Amino acid sequence: MTQAVTSFTPVAIVLISALAVIPISLSGRKPNLREFWTFLAGFMKLALLYTLLDPVMHGIRVEWELCQVLPGLSLQFRVDSFGLLFAFVACTLWIPTSLYCIGYMRGLNEHAQTRFFACFALALSATAGVAFAGNLLTLYVFYEILSLSTFPLVAHHQDSEARTGGRKYLTYLLGTSIGFVLPAMIITYQMTGTLEFSSLGIFSDVTKPGSLLVLLLLFLFGFAKSGLMPFHSWLPGAMVAPTPVSALLHAVAVVKVGVFCNLRVITGVFGIELLSDTSLDNVICVIAGITVILSSLIALTQDNLKRRLAFSTVGQLSYIILGAGLAESYGVKGAMLHICMHAFGKITLFMCAGAIFVATGKKYISQMVGLGRRMPFTFGAFLIGSLSVIGLPPAGGFISKWLLLTGTIESGHWYMMLVLLGSSLLNAAYFFPIIYQAFFGTAKEEDAVAIQEAPLACTLPLCFTALASIVLFFFPEPFFSLATLAVGG
Repeated sequence: MTQAVTSFTPVAIVLISALAVIPISLSGRKPNLREFWTFLAGFMKLALLYTLLDPVMHGIRVEWELCQVLPGLSLQFRVDSFGLLFAFVACTLWIPTSLYCIGYMRGLNEHAQTRFFACFALALSATAGVAFAGNLLTLYVFYEILSLSTFPLVAHHQDSEARTGGRKYLTYLLGTSIGFVLPAMIITYQMTGTLEFSSLGIFSDVTKPGSLLVLLLLFLFGFAKSGLMPFHSWLPGAMVAPTPVSALLHAVAVVKVGVFCNLRVITGVFGIELLSDTSLDNVICVIAGITVILSSLIALTQDNLKRRLAFSTVGQLSYIILGAGLAESYGVKGAMLHICMHAFGKITLFMCAGAIFVATGKKYISQMVGLGRRMPFTFGAFLIGSLSVIGLPPAGGFISKWLLLTGTIESGHWYMMLVLLGSSLLNAAYFFPIIYQAFFGTAKEEDAVAIQEAPLACTLPLCFTALASIVLFFFPEPFFSLATLAVGG
């Protein structure tokens, strides 16, 4: 039986970056001091997370109850292995992303940089709140806080295109969460009397399969940050935001919160055994599989690099949901680990896209012929990020995709193996031509100049995350151990 201890540490981790908003906002006229508060909060979060690693790895669950809302329902934090894995990914990547923001925002002389960094910090607090949510109510509250705190980031440029993208962003995310998730939570509470997470699920054996199907669909599509089709178009629409925001949205906070919430519901509300017994696992696999293939095909047609990466993200997120839908330990472990591996690979790719824009002003793939010789570090990192997303060694994405493929065999969902392999081929088809023409294509005369990388503050973070993707292939701990512990072996 899992031992539980009461500790304020998870609350402190959530609050640190939220409280950092105050000094960040007050230091607007002193950019270096403003960014100091950002980094201080980031390192403090990581330090506190490391204090939780040992107890969680020894099966101790860390808890803190904020307040009672209804009988059997409270706002509470609970740190388990899966939540800690996700929090580590988000908080680790916040630091290089913040450094990248400095190079990008100052390199382009962007406006409202203080507001940008303040909203960035608040978004990380909401992400940590989701990671440590002890029940569905707490999860929902911080999910909504994340939507609201990232809206100013999406609409940062404040032009008509940004306002349109921002409206679509809020309409999709708030509309689905209020219209689908909230009713599903109310119905679940009425049926079970609780919204607590349990590895065995919270529904009784007599619950009708039809009711379970409706609730499952409400939760899957209601957490629209996961990008399941047809509720995915907010994601490419959010590409109007500055590239550091795209990196945050597509690798660290927003989309990963979406799939994290879906995995919590699948494993902690329904339970793997119930899904398998009622054949609801097939429903999850089909929905995710369709999204995987269609998004990969659409990505092939995109010339705008950020939009190609956006549709790639839609497909990669569905890998995670598909893994949970396999209702088998390898599949679920692969899904959890893919949150980490994809995060490092995809944030590298988005940082590369931003560095290319800062250094050359180019954002279309057709304009990038020969740029690899001009920006070797950036395109070298792009190659590594691509390998991770495709699932090829020596990048970390290979490990999570291997587990997912093993899960298709162990669970008997053989047709899903074809989906994963076919999607990986499509991944290669929309990434490798970019790399080939960048290094081996014949550049125009005006582009055939000496090496000219983006500012160091842009280049260093993408090199770090690319290197981390390789390191994770050889040394996947502690993420692998946390995922293994989460699924019980």
